[in-house]
Amino acid sequence: MNRLSAIDLFSGCGGLSEGLKEAGINVQYAVEIDPQISKVYEANHPQTRLLNLDIRKISDDEFKKMGKGIHIVAGCPPCQGFTKINSKNKKRQYSDERNLLILEYFRAIRLIEPEFIMMENVPEIIKYDKFNQIVKSLKELGYNIDYHVINVKFFGVPQNRKRLVLVGSKHYKVNLPEKESEDIKTVRDAIGKSKIKHLKDDKLQLIYSHHTDRIKKIISMIPKDGGSRKDLPYEYWLECHKKKNVGFSDVYGRMSWEKPAPTITGGCLSPSKGRFLHPDKNRSISAREAALLQSFPSDYIFDTTISKALLAQMIGNAIPPKVAKFQGKYILALIEENK
Repeated sequence: MNRLSAIDLFSGCGGLSEGLKEAGINVQYAVEIDPQISKVYEANHPQTRLLNLDIRKISDDEFKKMGKGIHIVAGCPPCQGFTKINSKNKKRQYSDERNLLILEYFRAIRLIEPEFIMMENVPEIIKYDKFNQIVKSLKELGYNIDYHVINVKFFGVPQNRKRLVLVGSKHYKVNLPEKESEDIKTVRDAIGKSKIKHLKDDKLQLIYSHHTDRIKKIISMIPKDGGSRKDLPYEYWLECHKKKNVGFSDVYGRMSWEKPAPTITGGCLSPSKGRFLHPDKNRSISAREAALLQSFPSDYIFDTTISKALLAQMIGNAIPPKVAKFQGKYILALIEENK
């Protein structure tokens, strides 16, 4: 088999494509609905033909034409409807139309019939009936399937982040490892001074949260290197944090230098959304630091003219490239072992 080619569905800004590229796999096509996110993808993957449209508008015939010479159909169907927060609201969880996009992922596989399939998603998707129906249907199509909930910190990503990873093959038995290495990378490994000193002129490094003088003072009082809002004198607690049984205790918390980062989410540039304060600077992590904690290369191009909210969303929602790289390398190893 010559160099493998893939199609990346729901590509976002290109985390999965970056990982496959680093593994030595050619990403021939990508599909992404958001025009601004598509531009970021194109800036980093100019050799890939990107379709900036709703996947539901790709006809069966178009998928079949695109599928010629494609060995891997990969993707991460939008998962916001399956997150822990949304899963507490059953009505909202199952009415979220994005949940149905997993059927488009299956449609592409059924029409293209690739040798391999890859998927990444939130762990909660295992409880979704359509996910289990699709796994059953894929097995009926002849795919050997294996999937696990992994923590990305065991795959070279300096972050505590649990994700479901799935790989399937038509001809090879799949047995995905749950760990690649016990060598866990830390926040310092990713964004310590020695790692970012060359980024001082990087515009993305200058994008982070800005606050009122009062909030700035509160942030300055939170202990360096892992401190929490709970370490503040009570009179400096925000009113919303004084209520009994208030959740999200990590908000306005600092990351710890010698630990992996918490999960980088779509709110990663806002300390009110989680433990996203820099370990010792009085600000949130920057957009570049968030991307590095997601395992993007330091020269990955992001559009600094778009809103901070969209930047945070595309970085936080991305598949960490090192996880996709592992999956790609695993597929290549399967082929090598069975020659």
